Amino acid sequence: MKKIVIAPSILSANFATLERDVNIVEKAGAKWIHIDVIDGHFAPNITMGPAIVKALRKTTKLFFDVHLMITSPEKYWQDFQKAGANLITFHSEVQTDKRKLIENIKTSGVKAGISIKPKTPVSDIEGLLSCLDLVLVMTVEPGFGGQPFMNDMIPKIETLRKNIDQNNYNCLIEIDGGINSQTSSICIQAGADALVSGSYIFSAENPAEAIKSLSL
Repeated sequence: MKKIVIAPSILSANFATLERDVNIVEKAGAKWIHIDVIDGHFAPNITMGPAIVKALRKTTKLFFDVHLMITSPEKYWQDFQKAGANLITFHSEVQTDKRKLIENIKTSGVKAGISIKPKTPVSDIEGLLSCLDLVLVMTVEPGFGGQPFMNDMIPKIETLRKNIDQNNYNCLIEIDGGINSQTSSICIQAGADALVSGSYIFSAENPAEAIKSLSL
């Protein structure tokens, strides 16, 4: 059985004690943390910028999975790379030269990912799979944590899994939105490699047990 990556989303952490919360999930067994960057334009929320990433980078060696839900990632990705991101994911729906942006991110020494919102078909990104390190499938509309999982996104995961395996691409499939102990197993069966979970982990009495339950 393959090892599933669990990436706790700090969007659901307590920002007044962010370092403590990140240390808690690290001690609980997390290897990644997911950092949701929202600009209030691409999605209806405003979250955090590179200053927070830079500050956190000094406190932990966890893999920083930075998800840019912003309109102009080509203008800001370098700020997050310099702040300590290990993986930078931007959205397929933005108006930019996606292939060039992927190449620029990877040339900087950081892994590159692309994300698709619920209404965006897999066909929009199939031509980019060969040069990506990760595809992030949103199973909620971007913006806020705690939303219910969209079951009708499962065929997307299955389609990506088939395409990646048939072509032997070195590209992970990550799922974000409504992930708990029930929905995680559905995603894993469909072919997911990595799962983002926020409120389920950070609101748990025992974060270690919550993290463990997601990969069973």
